[in-house]
Amino acid sequence: MGGKVTCTLGEVKNRADFIIYWGGNPADCHPLHFSRYTLIPKGKHVPEGRKGRTMVLVDVRETPSAKHADILLQVKPGKDFEVITTLRALVKNQPVDAARVAETGLTLEQLQDFVDRMKNARFGVLFFGMGLSMTRGKHMNSAAALALVAELNAYTKFVSMPMRGHGNVTGADVVMRWTTGFPFGVSMSRGYPRFNPGEFSTIDVLVRGDNDATLVLGADPGATMPQPAIDHLARTPTIVLDPKVTHTSRLARVHITTATTGISAPGTVYRMDEIPLPLKPILESPYPTDEEVVHRILEKVKEKPAWTPASYKEVPCA
Repeated sequence: MGGKVTCTLGEVKNRADFIIYWGGNPADCHPLHFSRYTLIPKGKHVPEGRKGRTMVLVDVRETPSAKHADILLQVKPGKDFEVITTLRALVKNQPVDAARVAETGLTLEQLQDFVDRMKNARFGVLFFGMGLSMTRGKHMNSAAALALVAELNAYTKFVSMPMRGHGNVTGADVVMRWTTGFPFGVSMSRGYPRFNPGEFSTIDVLVRGDNDATLVLGADPGATMPQPAIDHLARTPTIVLDPKVTHTSRLARVHITTATTGISAPGTVYRMDEIPLPLKPILESPYPTDEEVVHRILEKVKEKPAWTPASYKEVPCA
């Protein structure tokens, strides 16, 4: 089973009476989320606003978001997958070993109460952040969470939505989906898209040193990725397209300054619920747009002769 059951943030505002934040701290990272879309606003089917909603926070520690929650479930680090698997079993009324559940930092009673509340909700939503997707289990945690939400729809209406980070991350996923059928972790090395997170994901490719060149557009992996990945970026030819100098720019062979999208360049960004928002420039820029630079690079690549085994030459190591 794949995919996700989701909706727009407007539907969350107007319908959701049961809200879960898992592995995220929206009070700090998405400070307007509570007031605009989830907890505070009065919706068409939730006219009481905050009084008509229940919020559950699932995390490994007590964060500033905890004071806004009705229920805090504190999971032991690295035990998210086990908790979600237990919840899926309880949703289907399957027997669960209480001793094994205790290893997650929660009790069977807590999880059973959680499941009962989810089943009894009129409209539930699960927001999950990097605390779930970047801990032990990684993409398997996200897949399990999406499966849990899908299975809850046998009892009530439930949706899920990732809490995306900076800059148009959702837009990158959307474009990858409509061009390849997959959101990330895609390899085109055989001439067609292959999807395998953990093998073809950017961090994994860089840490293993599989690539011998990197093109970075509007991102800063040199500031966020693990040190082995950053070291590989520094060892190999790295080209950066960005309006400003970043950590990655300082270790790159080439930095191309581009116009800022939405300020000096037109474009489309996607909100975290995948609603497209067109941007119109308000200032002129002497720099080209990302699109113009990529097209120029493609034209130069087309001018190069096609690779053949006879043209391959080994380069001696320094």
